[in-house]
Formats: sequence, C-alpha cells, structure tokens
Amino acid sequence: MNPINEIDGRAIPLGLKNCDTDVIIPAHFLKVITRKGLGKGAFESIRALPGNVFDAPENAGAKILIAGDNFGCGSSREHAAWALNDMGIEAVIAPSFSDIFAGNAFKNGIVTVALPQEAVDRLLEVAKTQPISIDLEHQTVTTTFQDRFEFEIDPFRKHCLLNGLDEVGMTLARDAAITTFETKMTAERPWL
Repeated sequence: MNPINEIDGRAIPLGLKNCDTDVIIPAHFLKVITRKGLGKGAFESIRALPGNVFDAPENAGAKILIAGDNFGCGSSREHAAWALNDMGIEAVIAPSFSDIFAGNAFKNGIVTVALPQEAVDRLLEVAKTQPISIDLEHQTVTTTFQDRFEFEIDPFRKHCLLNGLDEVGMTLARDAAITTFETKMTAERPWL
C-alpha cells in the first residue's frame, strides 16, 4: 500500500445516497481471480446512462469520489474497494459509510471522509468546476474558494494510511521481534 498524505484534484460529484456494493461493482464481475480490471465494471448501471459523471471528460483521472449518505451499503464484498482502486479513486467523501465498506476501503488504501450533509452538498457543487484537496495529516478538505472542512478519522487508520501500512506491512514492521521470538522458541522447545 502506498502512503497517503494529500489527495488533490478533480472529484467525481456522484452524490447518490445508499449506493450499495452491487452498484459499485455488479455481481457478474466477481468471477475474476485478480483485482486488475474491476474498474471497467465499476458503476456499470450508472455508466450506461448518457451524460453520466464517470465518463465526463472533465472527471477523467479523478482521485476523489463525492457520494451520498450510507455509501457502500449492501453486501460485504471487498471487490467494491478493489474496483474503486482500479478506477484510481484514493478517497471517498460522503456523510456516512457502511461499516464493512469503510473497513474494506481502509484495508485497500482508500481514505473515507465523513462530513456533514451541508459540507458534502457544497463539495458536490464545487466539484463540478474546481479541484478539491484532502489533507489526511491535518484532517481537512479544502477548495479553491477557501472552503475548509475538518473531519475525524480513527488514529490507527490515519497512522496506517499515512505510512502505507496494510496488514502485511504491519507484520513486516515487527520482523525483528518475530525473529527474536521464533529463535527463542526454537531453542526452548525444539520439538515444535
């Protein structure tokens, strides 16, 4: 996982409430054995509509998605986070998130920013024409119009995202302690 400190640029102004994981990545895309390529199937039903926000030229390469309340509800499929990653999404801003989705997003290096509905409404408007900046270290979202919104994040999740630590990375960071323990256990209990 790559460290994340600041995410700047265009944001996709989706705003859809109760966007479930089947909308994020439909079930018929779950037959793959790799995470690569899932972005092509992400938001398939929305992308089928003419003039959708995902295929708008001005949103090409956007790293931020602005969604509505209860984003990521529905099933616990981690594929939703994988699909967002494959699309290049590094952060999702919404009033609230499904707990399972928020956990899957975190484990896959996606920052979930929960802001009040009024702040999300403002960002949806700004995102139509201007970039948005997320500063994870200072826990703020800002715009070129001097808007500044502070957000809360679990300190452990913040530490992991800032340092690019996933579960494997956290384990590898303890390599010396693990090696010391294993060496001691081999000497004390060679039958194991």
